[in-house]
Amino acid sequence: MKNKTLGGTLLVAGTTIGAGMLAMPITSAGMGFSFTIILLLILWLLLSYSALLFIEVYQTARIDDGLATLAEQYFGAFGRIISTLSLLIFMYAILSAYVTGGGSLINGLLSAGLGYDTGKLSIILFTVVLGIFIIIGTSSVDAVNRLFFFSKIAVFLFVLLMMLPRVSIDNLMAMPINNALMLSAAPVFFTSFGFHVVIPSIVKYLEGDIRRLRIAILVGTGIPLFAYLLWQLSTHGVLSQSQFLQILQQDPTLNGLVNATREITGSTVLSEAIRVFSSLALITSFLGVALSLFDCLKDLLNRVKVRSNRASLGLLTFLPPLVFALFYPEGFIMALNGAGVMFAFYGLVLPVGLAWKARRQSPNLAYRVWGGNPSLLFALLLGILIIAIPFLVDKGYLPHVIG
Repeated sequence: MKNKTLGGTLLVAGTTIGAGMLAMPITSAGMGFSFTIILLLILWLLLSYSALLFIEVYQTARIDDGLATLAEQYFGAFGRIISTLSLLIFMYAILSAYVTGGGSLINGLLSAGLGYDTGKLSIILFTVVLGIFIIIGTSSVDAVNRLFFFSKIAVFLFVLLMMLPRVSIDNLMAMPINNALMLSAAPVFFTSFGFHVVIPSIVKYLEGDIRRLRIAILVGTGIPLFAYLLWQLSTHGVLSQSQFLQILQQDPTLNGLVNATREITGSTVLSEAIRVFSSLALITSFLGVALSLFDCLKDLLNRVKVRSNRASLGLLTFLPPLVFALFYPEGFIMALNGAGVMFAFYGLVLPVGLAWKARRQSPNLAYRVWGGNPSLLFALLLGILIIAIPFLVDKGYLPHVIG
């Protein structure tokens, strides 16, 4: 029983840590350390709350039901269609972010060696090489993912050991260049706690046990939160805000983060360690999301009775993010922003709506998330705000973040 709780906790933690973590230093460069920490804590509380709402609603369903089935149970066929579409768009958007981010890192490495820009080639290489593992099958993904996951943890610890002694209090005390940046960056940071797609798997794995599910969610999100705080302490503490912003204006990608680290610290070892860590983090996240999207598309096509094979499913999975990356090679933050908007619906608006309906239809549920209906309303308003932020930025009401 204890091992299952630990397994569920690690599944939450492993799914949570992804590209959003890599985007943090870029999007928060103008915010300053203090505002960044406040935003992280708010989003951690908000998304842990919404995940617990899903657990509450699962008391009224079978433990092997998916989230789309829950949506259909309370909102009919329209609920299933909307939840499925939001999930698909979210996965396509975040996969696009992984492809652009991975391509920029490989481009930085190949361009230095070959002496010319390899942007499009790097993007294609990243997508095709990793996509092959997905098309071969889950066993090949599992084998390569284990190797990359443990390597990622080891490199991250190495990066922290190198960066933390270099932290400057003056850098941490840097003030935001615009207080409203905390709002503008929210959709990107929102994806940093995006583990909700695996909730059905965790519910089934832990057999619907409320106590163990609560532990898995709260501890499983607490681990990434602690890692994020250390990551932000390291990057904000080591990288001078003015220099960092100047370099990012020229290259607003993950490769820009690597270059900024090398120029500001003068350490090639540290900058390349960050490149390796970023690459490994993108690879493990890419494999997990791509496999989920691949299986989701397979189930969807089977449901509408359209025949498919692994090659055609591979094209459906990878062609849209590849096309996006080829047309927007610096679109890492743009893609994450779009993913954050879709996830705000899937991970916040949807569970609020489900919980509201479930409480009305089943008023005697054994477990209810703290806060009652006022908390549901507050979470719903925050979800709508996060969805609206990109439009407010486009209209000039909020400042643009880097990238």
